Amino acid sequence: MSNPPSPDRILIFDTTLRDGEQSPGATLNVEEKLVIAKQLARLGVDIIEAGFPFASPGDFEAVQKIAREVGTENGPTICGLARATKGDIERAGEAIKPAAKGRIHTFLATSDIHMQYKLRKSRAEVLAIAPEMVAYAKTFTDDVEFSPEDAGRSDPEFLYQVLEAAIAAGATTVNIPDTVGYLTPTEFGDLIRGIKANVPNIDQAVISVHGHNDLGLAVANFLEAVKAGARQLECTINGIGERAGNAALEELVMAMHVRRAFYNPFLGRPPESEEPLTNIDTRQIYKTSRLVSNLTGMFVQPNKAIVGANAFAHESGIHQDGVLKNKLTYEIMDAQSIGLTDNQIVLGKHSGRNAFRTRLQELGYELDDQALNRAFLRFKELADKKKEITDWDIESIVNDETQQALEHFHLDLVQVSCGDSAKPTATVTLRTPDGQELMDAAIGTGPVDAVYRAINRVVDIPNQLIEFSVQSVTEGIDALGEVTIRIRHEDRVFSGHAANTDIVVASAHAYLHALNRLYTALQTGQAIHPQRETVTASL
Repeated sequence: MSNPPSPDRILIFDTTLRDGEQSPGATLNVEEKLVIAKQLARLGVDIIEAGFPFASPGDFEAVQKIAREVGTENGPTICGLARATKGDIERAGEAIKPAAKGRIHTFLATSDIHMQYKLRKSRAEVLAIAPEMVAYAKTFTDDVEFSPEDAGRSDPEFLYQVLEAAIAAGATTVNIPDTVGYLTPTEFGDLIRGIKANVPNIDQAVISVHGHNDLGLAVANFLEAVKAGARQLECTINGIGERAGNAALEELVMAMHVRRAFYNPFLGRPPESEEPLTNIDTRQIYKTSRLVSNLTGMFVQPNKAIVGANAFAHESGIHQDGVLKNKLTYEIMDAQSIGLTDNQIVLGKHSGRNAFRTRLQELGYELDDQALNRAFLRFKELADKKKEITDWDIESIVNDETQQALEHFHLDLVQVSCGDSAKPTATVTLRTPDGQELMDAAIGTGPVDAVYRAINRVVDIPNQLIEFSVQSVTEGIDALGEVTIRIRHEDRVFSGHAANTDIVVASAHAYLHALNRLYTALQTGQAIHPQRETVTASL
């Protein structure tokens, strides 16, 4: 049974594992979802929307496992999404059952265009279905959230009726989605104010907001909704999600953190109150951002607010001079407030396994013995190549080791010959789970192209490389390089990620990571994402 939410702070509802994972190419397996869910719990989110249980067996398993392992008494509420149908709701109810605090989030479209062309139902039918399904969801959990899909384009008077009926049937949260990212901040604020003024029982439910970033207005819309009375924000790490993505959690949280004095009065507090507006541990933001980026293969642009590589960099001489004299001249927040610390040297080549495990625990990582052994071996290999090992290096190793897909093909050897007057040539040796050794060589336009051509000669799965990016983890010529790639097979996108001091080796591992995911999908015949099935969830 869930406790009633406190009305004097903003609840953070994270949908990275549901809406965020619907980004094309953001493929996550069950174990990767669990890793992210545990980090979201450390971050301090109030609710984790762990998936859409009815969509696929994989999604059901992920939600159930997260409910069992992360949904502890002191942990976040674990939520499962369900269409307003008994089958969906039953599946969601079963998936969240292991959680100490479970929520069912059911949705039904209320805009005329959705009702006519998608649902093929009348207003009267929708007005009857919504409370009936909310009441049904209440038989599985006391915590039920209802969303009128495409609320931003719904007739306000009809929207008020549906919300009133849903709350009367037992909805404790009503979510107002801007499904297609159409509204402006003023319109979103007016929509929330209209709901508060015209839904008689609105005081019996928390008003939540969900919005997409098609016009780049999602965060601004949400902040305006807070001023109008919304007390739950549905967002994702790095703003990932369908199309242009969702409102970014880190931007919302830090906006309210930095401008607390401005937002305090809207929550009935004096401007000078130092009490946080959310339950988020802001020092976990940067690590969470990197984890989600690495596991999903969704690259964070350098100029991304809060977590981008340039967010705290100063190129202008005037800016640099000002910051050296006083950070407040050009910085409105401290980099350490989001967990972005200096590259402190923490371990060296003589550090033992226990010291490595202890440092991982200090950084918030808990690995089983098998994963710890793999990560420690990688650490020792890196320590032989680098004089200085930083926390960022360690995090990159751990993220790389904990995200690997089922290995149908393992890279045993990659060897490259190239130069300004030579044809780039690569030789690769792969190994299958049954021990079979596969070897081939190829010539390419460059060393990475040659490696990929050689791998393709061994693993004959047609695909198109659509994205290739390289990032340096730390400064220096001996820095770890992180490679993220995305490949397309027919209408589906798969991502791969790897880190190594040798960019060519990292590129080979990243490509194999993506191919292993593609191969798994072809072998099982199951789509990775719910939106690829006939079941869709487009809040």
